Amino acid sequence: MFAPLSIPSPPLEWQVLNVPIGEWLHGIIPAIPAEYALSIRAYAVAILIGIIAAVGLTGHRLTQRGVEKGLVLDISLFTVPLGIIGARVFHVLTHPADYFGEGRELIRVLFIWEGGIAIFGALIGGAIGIYIACRITGLRFWTFADALAPGLLLAQAFGRLGNYFNHELFGWPTDLPWGLEIENTNLAFPAGLAEGTLFHPTFLYEIVWNLIGVAVLLYVERKWSVGRRVIAGLNVLALIPGRLTWQWGRLIGLYLVWYGAGRIVWETIRVDPSEIIFGLRTNVWAAVIAVAIGLAIIVIQSRRHYGTPPSPYLPGRAPAAVVDSEETYSDSPELGNDAADSSEAPALSGAAVSKSATSGAASSGTGKS
Repeated sequence: MFAPLSIPSPPLEWQVLNVPIGEWLHGIIPAIPAEYALSIRAYAVAILIGIIAAVGLTGHRLTQRGVEKGLVLDISLFTVPLGIIGARVFHVLTHPADYFGEGRELIRVLFIWEGGIAIFGALIGGAIGIYIACRITGLRFWTFADALAPGLLLAQAFGRLGNYFNHELFGWPTDLPWGLEIENTNLAFPAGLAEGTLFHPTFLYEIVWNLIGVAVLLYVERKWSVGRRVIAGLNVLALIPGRLTWQWGRLIGLYLVWYGAGRIVWETIRVDPSEIIFGLRTNVWAAVIAVAIGLAIIVIQSRRHYGTPPSPYLPGRAPAAVVDSEETYSDSPELGNDAADSSEAPALSGAAVSKSATSGAASSGTGKS
C-alpha cells in the first residue's frame, strides 16, 4: 500500500500521446497511411517547454544589455542542436553497457526519443554552439553565457518533469510523506524491495533547487558584486553590495557552482544504474568538475576584468543600431577595496552603448571576448 501523502506517478499512458493525423491527411496526401499516428512524448514536450522558457528569458536579458532583439533565436539555431547532440553523446559514453556489446543494437544509439540525455553533455555541446554562433554574430561569448545562466536553470526545472512522466531517475527508498510511488514492474525498481515501497523524488528536489537557483542568480546579480576586500591582512575576493559586475562569465560560473553542488547530492542518492569511477557515479564526478570550473571562471575573470563590458559586441562587430538598454557598461578597474560597485566607474547607457561599441573598434579595447 502507498502512503496517503505519497506522490503518485502519472499513468504510463501519459508518456506518449498518439495523434491520429493519418485519418486527417490521408485524403489530402494518399501516400500517408490512414492509420498513421504522430507520437508526442511527454518527456520531449517538457524539454521543449524548457527550451522556449530559456530562450525567452535569455532574449529579454540580452536586449537589456543592448543586444538586438531576435539575436537569441539565431544563436539558438546552433546551441540547441549541438546541446542535444552533446547530451546524447555524454549519456551513451557514460552508459556503454546499454548500447555496446553482445546482444545490443548499435543503431539504438540514435533512438534519442527513448530517453537518455545528460545535462553535462548538453552544457558542453551548447557551449560549443554558443561559441560558434557568437563568432558569426559578433556577440561576446561571455555576454551570452551570463544572460543564459538563469534560463538554463529554468529549462532544467521544466526538463525534470519529463523524468516524472517517464517514472525514472528516482532515489533511495524513503518513509517521508512525499515519497514517490513507483510500480514494482519498473526495470529500475530495486530487487528485493516490497511492492509499495516509496522513493525519494529526486526529480522534484532538482526542480525546487533549480527554481531557487533562478531567484538566487537574479538576486545576486542585482544586489551583489565581486570585488576585493582586505580580510585579516589578506587581499581576497569577496561579495560586496553592488550590481552589474557578474558579467565576463562570472554569472555562468555561479550557475555551474550552484547546479553542480545540488547535482552532487541528488546524484548520490539515485538508484538507477551508472558507471562507477573510484567509488563515485560518473555524474557525481561531472558535477564536481562543474563546481571546480565555475569557481575557476569566477576567480580568473574577476582578476582579468574589474568592471562590465563596454559593449555586448566584439570590437567592430556592433550593428548600426542597437536596442536601447537600461543597463550600464564599463571596464574601468576598481579603485581600492571598496570600489566594487560598478556605479562608481564610468558607465554607458541606452543609445550610448551603440556609440561605445563603434568607438571600441578603433581603440585597443579593454574588453576581452
